[in-house]
Amino acid sequence: MTPDGHAPVLKIIGTVDGDIMSLKEAPKGYGESDRTGYIEIFLEFREGLEGIEAGQKIMVLFWLHHSSRDVLKVHPRGKKENPLRGVFSTRSPVRPNPIGVSELEVLEVDGTRLRVRGLDVVDKTPVIDIKKKI
Repeated sequence: MTPDGHAPVLKIIGTVDGDIMSLKEAPKGYGESDRTGYIEIFLEFREGLEGIEAGQKIMVLFWLHHSSRDVLKVHPRGKKENPLRGVFSTRSPVRPNPIGVSELEVLEVDGTRLRVRGLDVVDKTPVIDIKKKI
């Protein structure tokens, strides 16, 4: 509950259309990926795309729907030789609220579709927000 007693509501604004079909195929992070694909924004949010142009970098927040939500300690980068650490001190996708963030390069804007480079999430991953990279 929020401080004013309301239940928080998360709105999915779109989905990923890409070629990563499983968690095993996904790069460990956007900095290691040159994969291209699309961020498809639902029509009701199209006005929010105004100002996004090819050549820009954007931060995209995802709901990592395939990730476990009950793990609090992980081996960083999935390597057993790394000592266990709390998920909040890592970029692990497994966490109580599996929110992922990627810095993506916008290659093209076509209506509600953004062609991007740097994808590191599975096809059909829900998009929860887009922010301009500072």
